[in-house]
Amino acid sequence: MITNQEKLQCAERELGYRRRVYARLVARGKMSEPQRVEELRLMEAIAEDYRALVADEQGELQLFIETRRTVNEGR
Repeated sequence: MITNQEKLQCAERELGYRRRVYARLVARGKMSEPQRVEELRLMEAIAEDYRALVADEQGELQLFIETRRTVNEGR
């Protein structure tokens, strides 16, 4: 059985991959900026769902989730 933690890790990897690839696709004219934003928004929502499931399984109340992206944005 695949755990929610494993699914979360995969979703986080996919999100990072899409951020890199979609930026290049927009630069090459293969994807529009609105499409890039929407696709990333959807994948982020999927990752957020799994973050909440994993936190719930671990009995954690998470009011704020600090991802690599939010940490980097704070710099």
